[in-house]
Amino acid sequence: MTGGAPAQEPSVPADARVVAGKAVPRGTFPHIKVAGGFVFVSGTSSRRPDNTFSGVAVDEFGTTDLDIRAQTRAVIANLRDLLHPVGAGLADLVQVTSYLVNMNDFGGYNEVWSEFFDASGPTRTTVAVHQLPHPHLLIEMQAVALHPEGGPS
Repeated sequence: MTGGAPAQEPSVPADARVVAGKAVPRGTFPHIKVAGGFVFVSGTSSRRPDNTFSGVAVDEFGTTDLDIRAQTRAVIANLRDLLHPVGAGLADLVQVTSYLVNMNDFGGYNEVWSEFFDASGPTRTTVAVHQLPHPHLLIEMQAVALHPEGGPS
């Protein structure tokens, strides 16, 4: 196009955020969105900002060991970190949906879940999925939390 103004990237509304210091979303969506007194957290994995994954070890022969407990702890820590910029925390979670690639990992995942939450914690649904966006991922979670102030900060 000639003679026109340069195209501008769409702006992200003030209530939608990509959180600095966390792994950048692998698509055009925010980490979190505040709406109607709630904080909605996009699907979150154990991916680190450098695109490596917690709970993954590869030996000198290329054999990969995936650890559901380490990945679950990292996902919950990522949820906590994503909620923090809007003043929320794990105690504000009201609903979590977990996606497991293999239901044989349910025991280890449930064990770690209990380190963070008891029966008064968020409601939870756990489903098995065929695969996640990377072969090293065993788990992903999306969540809804109450916004502590009832609206966008």
